[in-house]
Amino acid sequence: MARKGQKFNFYPHEMKVEAIRLHLEEGWTYRRIMEHFGIPDRHRIKVWMKKYKQLGEFGLTDKRGNREEYVDQ
Repeated sequence: MARKGQKFNFYPHEMKVEAIRLHLEEGWTYRRIMEHFGIPDRHRIKVWMKKYKQLGEFGLTDKRGNREEYVDQ
């Protein structure tokens, strides 16, 4: 659960895509990807994997807030 004043990490879309590619195509382990990109927890990569498998690359985009590029017209 988030605490008052807590800072959240932001991971760019390109980094998420590269992490997924390294795991699926190159066979890198989650630990190796964590060390390479400096990600503090393995769970974060597992969440990205799950979203990628369900929604494809669109699942990795940041959907917080009312962003116009995600609104269906």
